[in-house]
Amino acid sequence: MGTFYIGCKVENHVRRTQSVIVPKMLVDTGSEYTWAPSSKLETIGVAREKKDIQFVMANGQLITRNVGFAILRIGAAFTIDEVVFAEPGDLILLGARTLEGLNFMVDSSKKRLVASGPLPVA
Repeated sequence: MGTFYIGCKVENHVRRTQSVIVPKMLVDTGSEYTWAPSSKLETIGVAREKKDIQFVMANGQLITRNVGFAILRIGAAFTIDEVVFAEPGDLILLGARTLEGLNFMVDSSKKRLVASGPLPVA
């Protein structure tokens, strides 16, 4: 499939004027959560709402991180989602839940995000 990166604006969901650009996030449909640098989340006042959540890395290693809530924007699309406070050495990821909230899917041949189209209703 290949990998690619995209820039994303992250906003404090309470004080939307507080925002930061994360210029290079790895688009990762294999990751449920989006991971943003702790330092950037702290700069805009995102609170650590869920503490000591365990994650399994691709190599099987268990790690513990904190999670908060943020608004994520790519172009005109935006969503609110849980965001992991990534520590130094962690990958910075745009995860599957955020992609779904943005209503984007991955065009792997062109290495870009595209609109998923109308949302299905049961």
